[in-house]
Amino acid sequence: MSARSTTGRPRAVQVRPRAVQVRPRAALALGVVSALGVVAFGWPLLVQPGAALDGTTAAPWLFVLLLPLLLAVVLAEVADGGMDVKAVAVLGVLAAVGAALRPLGGGTAGIEPVFFLLVLAGRAMGRGFGLVLGAVTLFASALLTAGVGPWLPFQMLAAGWVGFLAGCLPPARGRAEVALLAAYGALAGLTYGLLMNLQLWPFVTGLDTGLSYVAGDPVTDNLGRFAAFTLATSLGFDIPRAVTTAVLVAVAARPVLLALRRVSRKAAFGAVGEFAAAAEPTTWSAGGTTATVAQGRP
Repeated sequence: MSARSTTGRPRAVQVRPRAVQVRPRAALALGVVSALGVVAFGWPLLVQPGAALDGTTAAPWLFVLLLPLLLAVVLAEVADGGMDVKAVAVLGVLAAVGAALRPLGGGTAGIEPVFFLLVLAGRAMGRGFGLVLGAVTLFASALLTAGVGPWLPFQMLAAGWVGFLAGCLPPARGRAEVALLAAYGALAGLTYGLLMNLQLWPFVTGLDTGLSYVAGDPVTDNLGRFAAFTLATSLGFDIPRAVTTAVLVAVAARPVLLALRRVSRKAAFGAVGEFAAAAEPTTWSAGGTTATVAQGRP
């Protein structure tokens, strides 16, 4: 897209592609699900002693059952009228690539190469696309690696947030954009691990240790235990995940963003073709010869 400058010369205007349009109703559903998702991840640090969710037996399983239903609602809302056939095709290809990338690291030392793809796709194709890609990729990879379990809805939601927020980053170009995305990739890798710890932490409360969540204790005490739990159990995985994501983004950002943006321009997501009626033909005669000429283009 171009616009006229004050000198009369056309100047380039950066337009962000939107492979998946987040319509008002879908945005409302996403906001509600994200708010409930925050509660689902962090309820041990949010509830007050004596509250209904203070017990550790039913509360985690309540969110395990609730999150898939909420995710299905928000994905359906986003897809309803917000995705065309071309967007679905690109989504399928990238989700398959992401599902194939995830087992390569096997979770060894926190090396998970899938997150750089979510960051770059969310940046190049838009926040709605990043949201759907994150959730679908984690679901597909779980089916591929037999990783289906109570943790899967939490993983899908967290990965959807990674792709969505990548599409919300401020405008930047060149090296500044690469640096911005690499920094975001590192932060996303760390935050994803933190969220997964919050999801897991209440399930290990049966262990009577200084790392376990204690129902009814003040939030500050439980927060200290959670920090110790994270340091002892997963920080050695979270930091390599962050470094791996940042390095892959820094190395692959330019070619991958160029390819995805070219696909977005060629696909013209959301464009609707229109057929114009042909002009009435004109008949003329000269020297006894009659000819019919169609005016305009069909």
